[in-house]
Amino acid sequence: MATINVHINFNGNAEEAFNFYKSVFGGEFSKISRFKDLASADFTPAPEEGNKIMVIELPIGNNILSANDVPQHLGRTNEHENRSKIAVAAESREEAETLFNGLSVGGEVEMPLGDSPWGTYFAMFRDRYGIEWMIEFDSKNID
Repeated sequence: MATINVHINFNGNAEEAFNFYKSVFGGEFSKISRFKDLASADFTPAPEEGNKIMVIELPIGNNILSANDVPQHLGRTNEHENRSKIAVAAESREEAETLFNGLSVGGEVEMPLGDSPWGTYFAMFRDRYGIEWMIEFDSKNID
C-alpha cells in the first residue's frame, strides 16, 4: 500500500514552525538541510537564503511531515489558502486533546474540540503559521 506524507511550503519560517510541531508531537528531525548545503558551481543560493530550509522532516508515527522554505524568487506561498488540511487520527481522546491544545495555541479555531454530529471527537483549526489541521478520534477504530 502506498504511504501518503504531508509536505508544507513556508515563507522563511519552516524551521520555527517545525520546532513548534516537534514540541507538540515529540520525536526528532530525521532530516534537515539548508539551501547553503546544496551550494555548488551549478547552484548558488542568494546569501539571505543560505540558512533557509531546503527540506526538514519530522517522523510522526509511520508518517513523515516535511517542509521547505520557498525561495524568494519563486514568490510567496499563500498562507491563508483553504483547499487542504492536515488530518490527524488520534489514538485516544487524551491524545486528541494534547494535539489540539498544543497545535491550536496562537491559531484560529474553526471548530473547537468536541463530540461531532457524526460520532467522533473532532476539531478543525488553523495554527499560528496558517496551516490548517483536523484532529479526530473515532472510538469505533479502537481494537
